[in-house]
Amino acid sequence: MSNTANKTNSNPGKSPTKVITGIVRLSYANVWEPKSINGGAEKFSVSLIIPKSDVKTLSAINGAIDAAIEEGKGKFGGKVPNKAAIKLPLRDGDIDRPDDEAYADSYFINANSNTAPQVVDKNVNPILDRSEVYSGIYARVSINFYAFNSNGNKGIACGLGNIQKIRDGEPLGGRTNAADDFSTDVDDDFLS
Repeated sequence: MSNTANKTNSNPGKSPTKVITGIVRLSYANVWEPKSINGGAEKFSVSLIIPKSDVKTLSAINGAIDAAIEEGKGKFGGKVPNKAAIKLPLRDGDIDRPDDEAYADSYFINANSNTAPQVVDKNVNPILDRSEVYSGIYARVSINFYAFNSNGNKGIACGLGNIQKIRDGEPLGGRTNAADDFSTDVDDDFLS
């Protein structure tokens, strides 16, 4: 008997480091064109804002991080390191982004990839209109955790898989759409 209600990390044969999130909010969504962050290589990236109330997703993420630590112990000198000694991707919005209300009462993870994510709608149809996916929408996202040890930095990173838009949200970062900008009464003296 399978439990279809628990879709997070319940598929047999699925990688223990992969998670399909519950509904999260996208921020800093660079999902159509890769961008360089802090002078690094260009990548597709997004910050996933996860409500602290989404215990199911947070539990799956913590389990996948633990699995990535175990799988990556070769990068940590052949042993499982103390979590306090390495960088971890799950961060507390109330602590790390206290001045950004979008991150209040939430955790967040920054995910990136060298390849473009597939972006689909609720019915898993491809979204082709780039204006449909922006910082502020709500989505489910596939992510994968892996160990790294580079230039003295050791930890677990988060790879970006695919994105399923669930619903629109208030745009973050001051973005507005044209319909909202121009839906006010037109001033007849506009061109005078």
